[in-house]
Amino acid sequence: MTKSIRLNLENKQATNLSENLLEVKNLKTYYPIKGGFFRRTIGVVKAVDDVSFEIKRGETLGLVGESGCGKSTTGRTILRLLEPTSGQILFDGKDITYLRGRELREARRDFQMVFQDPYASLNPMQMVGDIVSEPIQNYTKKSRKQIMDEVMDLLERVGLPEDAYYKYAHEFSGGQRQRIGIARALALRPKLIVADEPVSALDVSVQSQVLNLLKELQQDFDLTYLFIAHDLSVVKHMSDRIGVMYLGNLVEIADKKSIYQEPLHPYTQALISAIPEPDPRKKKERIVLQGDVPSPVNPPSGCPFHTRCPVAKEECSIQKPSLKEVKPGHKVACLLY
Repeated sequence: MTKSIRLNLENKQATNLSENLLEVKNLKTYYPIKGGFFRRTIGVVKAVDDVSFEIKRGETLGLVGESGCGKSTTGRTILRLLEPTSGQILFDGKDITYLRGRELREARRDFQMVFQDPYASLNPMQMVGDIVSEPIQNYTKKSRKQIMDEVMDLLERVGLPEDAYYKYAHEFSGGQRQRIGIARALALRPKLIVADEPVSALDVSVQSQVLNLLKELQQDFDLTYLFIAHDLSVVKHMSDRIGVMYLGNLVEIADKKSIYQEPLHPYTQALISAIPEPDPRKKKERIVLQGDVPSPVNPPSGCPFHTRCPVAKEECSIQKPSLKEVKPGHKVACLLY
C-alpha cells in the first residue's frame, strides 16, 4: 500500500470518527426499589432499558413517546445528571460514561440543558445577569467587564432587552424565562444542548417563537440538539431524525419524513394516527390502543409493546426484538420485520 493511499484511508477514518458528536450504546438507567426493615433492594424501575443511538454534528434528533417512557431520563443520563446503570456514552469521541470530579466538570462545558419548567429552573434570588454569567465565572477567568458584555450580547441574541440584566426571573413571563434559560445554556458555547420539552409549559402563542429562536441559534452557534417532546407536530418542526421510545426502549428511529409518511412500528403508527388533521374534509383513520402502559417495575416479557399491539403474535410475548436497520437509515425493533 502506497503512502498516499494509506494517508487517504486514515483521513477518511478520522472523518468517519468525527461525524457523530454523540453515541449512546446499550444505555440502561435503573432505579432501585427499597423495601423491608433493612431497606434492601427488592426490585428495579427500568426507566431506560438498552437504548442505542447516535447524533451527528449539527443535526437535531427528536425523542418522542408517552409520559413515563424514559425520554427525560435518557437526556439527563447522557448529561450525567443521572448515573447510568450500564452502557456507554461517547461524546465527541470521548467516553464520559463514568467520569468523576474535575474530568466530568470539564466535560460539561460542551453540553448543556434547557429544562422543561422555566419557573422552577431559575434561581428566584438571583438577577438575570447573575444567572447567565454564573457558568462563565465558574469556567473562565474573564474580567467583570468582559463577562457583562458577553451576557448582554447573549440576552440580545435570545430576544431580551438590556435592562433584563438587572431584573429578577419572577418579573418575566414564561416565554421570557425560557429565553433566560436558553441564554444560560449558551453561556459556555456548548456543542450539544439537550432540550427537555422546552415549550410544553408555555402558551401556544409563545411556543412557535421559542422554537424558531432555537432553530436560529442552532445556525448561529453551530449547535447539535437532542430535542425531547411529546408533541409530534413540534418534533416534526424541529428535528432532522426522530426516535420513538416506549417503556424505556427505543422502538424506531429514522429521518422525520420516513417516520411521518411510512412509520413501521405499530406504536409509531398509533402515535402518527393521533396527530390532529387541520383540514376537516380529510378523513383520517385513528389507531386506538387498548389497555394501559405496563409498569417499568415489572415490564412484560418479549416485546414491551405486545400487550397493547393490535398485530401481536404469540412469539412477540416470548422474544424481545432488537433495533435493526430494515431500510437505509430506518431502524425498528419489531418481529414483523
